[in-house]
Amino acid sequence: MPSWNNQIEYSEKSDVAILESTSLPFSLIVWNDEVNTFDWVIRTLVEVCDHSEEQAEQCAMLIHFKGKYAVKNGDYDTLKPMCNSITERGIGATIEETVGG
Repeated sequence: MPSWNNQIEYSEKSDVAILESTSLPFSLIVWNDEVNTFDWVIRTLVEVCDHSEEQAEQCAMLIHFKGKYAVKNGDYDTLKPMCNSITERGIGATIEETVGG
């Protein structure tokens, strides 16, 4: 399911705001394993992806129960260093093209 980044554009001719949706073309996927602890995954998401503690906890739960989860969406050049940092910490991560992106 693609994620949407909403931007608001204001017309100079009227007071009407036009909502545009921009698809983020790639997803950073983190994979579940039987090795890494919840605390380590949460700490990694906070430090690498700049997630809040609560957001990282929610992602860790989804990773655990679904087997994988898209923890961040964006362009490839932004996500690649994050993916590398996560895998360097021993956690499985990949970048996938977002469907329709």
